[in-house]
Amino acid sequence: MTTSLGRLAVVPAREVWPHEALDFTPWLLRNVDVLSDLLGMDLVLEAAEHPVGGFSLDLIGRDEATGEVVIVENQLETSDHTHLGQIITYAAGTDPTTIVWVATGFREEHRAAIDWLNQRTDENTRVFGVVIHVVRIGDSEPAPNFELVAQPNDWNKTVKAATRQSGETSEREATYREFWNFVLPRMRAQHPSWTRRNTSKQSFCDTIFGVPGIVGSMVWTREGLVSQIYFLATDPALATARFEALYERRAAFEAALGAAPAWEPMEGKKATRIAMLSPYTDVNDRERWPEIADWLIDSQARLRQAFAAVGGVDGVVAE
Repeated sequence: MTTSLGRLAVVPAREVWPHEALDFTPWLLRNVDVLSDLLGMDLVLEAAEHPVGGFSLDLIGRDEATGEVVIVENQLETSDHTHLGQIITYAAGTDPTTIVWVATGFREEHRAAIDWLNQRTDENTRVFGVVIHVVRIGDSEPAPNFELVAQPNDWNKTVKAATRQSGETSEREATYREFWNFVLPRMRAQHPSWTRRNTSKQSFCDTIFGVPGIVGSMVWTREGLVSQIYFLATDPALATARFEALYERRAAFEAALGAAPAWEPMEGKKATRIAMLSPYTDVNDRERWPEIADWLIDSQARLRQAFAAVGGVDGVVAE
């Protein structure tokens, strides 16, 4: 028996989005999940044509898990020097952690420029090159197909950071990757809105808490595995204000949580946290990974429920 198959045809991007600023940028703002899934980030785009001095950045947003700034510059043409210069200018004016350049194709010189930026910047800066394709099968509706063609060399950056900070080996990082790759799909199956990530090379992994600058963090510490609410802010006073507002509702929070967590103001740092310590101390204990995953999912759910019980965003967020 012969199966009839359709043919995949490429559609010029300009047939779908005639105008970059009027058509493509608004579409990407509404359909950020396509880009978010490609990058493996909990990406939220907040504004189009964001002013940077006398210029306009196409899109600005944040990684919802970390609160870090993300900028996106797009063009419905092959990459050019003009947009490369614009990206550097916009980055200087917005101080992003993640920079995304979207085009219909990349010249080798521009791919090399992205690679150079990723090699020369610190481990907290990431630059991506994304090609936008449009395809259809037969008479079907056209569909976007994003392709990641340039990205950070995460392994090299992670090794540099680990060498400077703690001397941890790549073997340890591989264990963390394997562990989070086990936990996160199970978490996402039960709570899809918490994270889009599949894994992490770090000892920690953050989940979306619904408020910029507040994350549900899970981290292996020297004392063991911890599940926590982590308050991040460029302004340390903001993180402290949020922490203190929640601390004032401590009795109600702990009653809803069903436990007494550690309240840590972390003096002198840009973050504060409320942490629950688990009974698990060894990430290499693979036989216990199923129960560890269950504990993380349960503890994150309880922290969210307790947060909501004392007023949620309206109760603790100080701007």
